[in-house]
Amino acid sequence: MLLPVLTAYEKEHIAERQPLPDRYLGLSDEELDARIASAKRALGRRLVILGHHYQRDEVIKFADYTGDSFKLARQVGKHPDAEFIVFCGVHFMAESADVLSADHQQVILPDLAAGCSMADMADVDQLEMCWSDLERMGIARVIPVTYINSAAAVKAFCGERGGVVCTSSNAAATLRWAWERGERILFLPDQHLGRNTAYGMGVDLHRMVVWDPGEVWGGLDAAAVEQARIILWKGHCSVHTRFSVRQIENIRRQHSGVRVIVHPEVPWDVVQAADESGSTEHIIKRVAESPVGSIWAVGTEIHLVSRLARQMEPDRIVLSLDQFGCLCSTMFRVSPNHLLWTLEGLIAGHVHNRIAVSDDRKHWTKVALDRMLTIQ
Repeated sequence: MLLPVLTAYEKEHIAERQPLPDRYLGLSDEELDARIASAKRALGRRLVILGHHYQRDEVIKFADYTGDSFKLARQVGKHPDAEFIVFCGVHFMAESADVLSADHQQVILPDLAAGCSMADMADVDQLEMCWSDLERMGIARVIPVTYINSAAAVKAFCGERGGVVCTSSNAAATLRWAWERGERILFLPDQHLGRNTAYGMGVDLHRMVVWDPGEVWGGLDAAAVEQARIILWKGHCSVHTRFSVRQIENIRRQHSGVRVIVHPEVPWDVVQAADESGSTEHIIKRVAESPVGSIWAVGTEIHLVSRLARQMEPDRIVLSLDQFGCLCSTMFRVSPNHLLWTLEGLIAGHVHNRIAVSDDRKHWTKVALDRMLTIQ
């Protein structure tokens, strides 16, 4: 497998990344499983492992709780006895967990290189410049809304300015909340989630503009921004933008009666061509509750799709919309080897790759996240 190019987060933190010791390389699956299970037993109630749906099977099977970002964020405050929260996901998820955790708890990311290219597309310095540009344009009453797939600094920015964090599970409710408080929304970093959600709520595409942080004034003029109900940051998920209308057309030809369900991070035309769209939790629930004999084509990360396909056998058929599979390479960085090293380190009194959001950012980040948790 080709190693992905380092994300901006990974480049920034590469010096902090502790290399996996040689003794954890080359272990058999059987030894990894036995030692991880043993370490979990030894740590007992001191440990909670959270696993995102996009994690590989060899890792997610050891999670105490699995879910999407929203569901896992809700779990953080439910385990006050746990000293250690090991987050099998990517850095922005672990940052959010740290902000929502109690002072005595430590949040750990098994591999510090597990970043997110989408989160890196919204830099807080660029966001500050965007905000200043909007003010100079005379654009008032803007509510900033950031997708949870963003850095803590971006979340803090939104929290301090009356904004909020959202997930794909509560995006529509969050936009409704924001429009009740302002004339327009600045939505970042994923333009596709913002566009698909707003369109589904009845906002015309002509009332949406894309802000390019690499261009002067975002590549827009004041008149264009003034008529917009939502300003979409030019960002995207590299996994979900691989899905296409052609793939949907092909799979409909190949499988009569197939229903297509996609994640709202896919492009707008893909959502329009699909039968349904929704968060990972929605996708799982929708497929599981469908009639026996149903055939589904799912447009999201391949680990979730493959796992769902096995769970639904033999009553339902679940296919990947992309025949070659769409792998989130940064999620894939968290390996069972890293998980074992993390857990055995905790037993020995060593905390590897702790995620700690700075105090100056933690307050407003928590404000934005707490608002998210109250919006259904």
